[in-house]
Amino acid sequence: MYDGDIELGRNDACWCGSGAKYKKCHMEFDERLQRLAEQGENVPARALLKTPEDIEGIKRSAEVNVGVLDFVAERIGAGVSTEQIDRWVYDYTVEHGAVPAPLDFEGYPKSVCVSANEVVCHGIPSEGEVLKDGDIVNIDCSTIKDGYFSDSSRMFCIGDVPPEKADLVRVTKEAVQVGLDALKPWGYMGDIGAAVNAYAKEHGYTVVREFGGHGIGLEFHEEPFVSFVTRPGTGMLLVPGLCFTIEPMVNMGKARIDMSDPNGWTVRTKDGLPTAQWEVQVVVADDGYELLSW
Repeated sequence: MYDGDIELGRNDACWCGSGAKYKKCHMEFDERLQRLAEQGENVPARALLKTPEDIEGIKRSAEVNVGVLDFVAERIGAGVSTEQIDRWVYDYTVEHGAVPAPLDFEGYPKSVCVSANEVVCHGIPSEGEVLKDGDIVNIDCSTIKDGYFSDSSRMFCIGDVPPEKADLVRVTKEAVQVGLDALKPWGYMGDIGAAVNAYAKEHGYTVVREFGGHGIGLEFHEEPFVSFVTRPGTGMLLVPGLCFTIEPMVNMGKARIDMSDPNGWTVRTKDGLPTAQWEVQVVVADDGYELLSW
């Protein structure tokens, strides 16, 4: 097969775990993938496609992940330290039988990323960073439950936020929906990024190039990389079962970023202007998509 994985006989059990014979389950599907690959399309390996059992597992993980963000939403405000947010995330996650995916991932020291104002991503919580009136902040939660990964983030406006910051937060959230609207089964990943980028530019903003979404489900970060500065009709085919995040990072100013923080993680806008990000996790379905975490 196109992906180098095992070729099944017609009467073998299907690779998806359904228990059905291959000829009655995924044989025609795989033959379509093979033809598309031979035509030069970027087709995901079957190992990236989530089975119904996988999707149910991811949903159980996402139930915790969404619950964490709801918990934070009820408590966040001026005077709260980012370290306190980290404790909320850790305690809630563990109490619900799960593990915070960021904790100790490639050396990351905390359970959540908290990125305020000009911080693009990977803001490390600390006792000394206290949220104040007028801040905008992204809370990026990722959860492992029973071996399945979920991931989503939300923006929060703290107190009386200046209109220009509030607009950035709103437009970035709208851009995610624009990306979802561009997601069509058997379409192209590049359609999503192109739609997001066009919407951000239309409102006078720029989109970060170096970071984007990613495949997820059985691992924290899987293929494909989901860029938001792409052209329509390019990239990986959106094959049913493909699971990934849509998470554009939208800057008020220029798109350039600064990765020089000594902690090795925190990324900021180069010009020091505010940035915003919302993240959702989706799986491509036969008739559209299913939102898994938000």
